Amino acid sequence: MEKILVGQLAELAPRMGKEIIVGEQKIAIFRLSDDRVKAIENICPHKQGPLAEGTVSGEYVFCPLHDYKINLNDGQVQEPDEGCVRAYETIIEEDLVYVLV
Repeated sequence: MEKILVGQLAELAPRMGKEIIVGEQKIAIFRLSDDRVKAIENICPHKQGPLAEGTVSGEYVFCPLHDYKINLNDGQVQEPDEGCVRAYETIIEEDLVYVLV
């Protein structure tokens, strides 16, 4: 796995998504209200929309195109919908945020 610097924690707005591109992968980065950072693939498996534009609630993001929630820990889509997106591990070191790809 490769550790990629995605920015400083202070640059990430709480409960808002930010898209980063690593190679050919679009990744959505989310800072939760308790300052943990989660990262998932930034494409909804159903509507192909950008999940970084969704609304964060707790450890979930609501897809902006069809309002189902997606778990930011494992990428699982809420019932009754199905599917999942890839979830990435994140690391915070001295206010710097990294994603493992």
